[in-house]
Amino acid sequence: MLLEDLPTELINTVFFSCTSVPDVLHLSSTCRRFRKIYQASQKLPILSHAIDAEFGPIDDVIQLVTHNDSQPAQVRRQVPWSMALLAQILKIGRVARKWEMLYPLKKWKVNFEDRRLLSAEECFRLRRAIYRLWLYDRAFHNPRNSRYTRLMRPLMLERAALLHNWTTAELLEIEDIRGVIRDVLENNICPSNGTIQRKFRKRFPEPEAQQQLMFNIHLNYPPPTAFQQHFHTTHQVTASDRFLNKFLPTPQHEPGAEGWGDEIPHYYVVQDMMKLDPGQIMWLKENAPLKGQVEGFVRGLGDWFDNNGETFGQTLDWVLNERGVNAQELKESIGLGQAGITKSLVGRILPMDGQ
Repeated sequence: MLLEDLPTELINTVFFSCTSVPDVLHLSSTCRRFRKIYQASQKLPILSHAIDAEFGPIDDVIQLVTHNDSQPAQVRRQVPWSMALLAQILKIGRVARKWEMLYPLKKWKVNFEDRRLLSAEECFRLRRAIYRLWLYDRAFHNPRNSRYTRLMRPLMLERAALLHNWTTAELLEIEDIRGVIRDVLENNICPSNGTIQRKFRKRFPEPEAQQQLMFNIHLNYPPPTAFQQHFHTTHQVTASDRFLNKFLPTPQHEPGAEGWGDEIPHYYVVQDMMKLDPGQIMWLKENAPLKGQVEGFVRGLGDWFDNNGETFGQTLDWVLNERGVNAQELKESIGLGQAGITKSLVGRILPMDGQ
């Protein structure tokens, strides 16, 4: 018997067995009968099932795309399915898949002999951590949370209420992906002067190609904030500059100007940039190779962003201390490979895994 001659119920079962949106669309394009079955009342359930299999956990994505100021971030929301909702989930999920590809490169950057692809379960945990971190960024890293109110106890309790929704092992998964995000910021988006110097020497090792890079240095008149101190470029940035090499010296481009300062000012710049959500950081990595492009993006966010570091790390310590566990020891276990996305800790080293 031909596949197209099967009963509609069996064909629906085949549709629900698809594990990605392209598989569903390709199957629906095989013949007119399959197209009619797909476009009938089962279209939304079929697509939602495929999206959950490819980009799940879909419930965490729903909490992200439906978040607004009318409800606290920790309240679980139930919404009806629609094509508009699925389109938003698909957009968020594709960003999470990009972090899946980037995670092994950054996680095992030093001990690269251990580098491998993530398992299906690890990919699931990574996407879940991305969605939950993204929700935190959207809820608490915005103009309503300025540097003058971040330490107020009511706001601290509000931030902690969201983290209390997740177990200690799940919080460590978020902290694991935050380490990867920080590495992307420090080495790709906002490299320090030392990183620029090292990468320049690596790309041009010949003695005749060596030159003294000209970094932005302020001696006696330091501006008030770290961002303002390092927000200048040597030329006007255009759309075509995204294809240029930041380490290639030209009469119009000085590689040293791509540095974001030495250790201390660079640390505060990265702390500010950690407020960006995973989607914004991935966009900057792919579309803003030059410092001037990153400057323009950050300026467009408003004055609240400047000199206002991220709050997730502080809130995480608060929540772990409330649970009676040593936050520093658990964070160190991530670097040792005993915690985080690539290692499950439940029931082994976590003394408490309460809500």
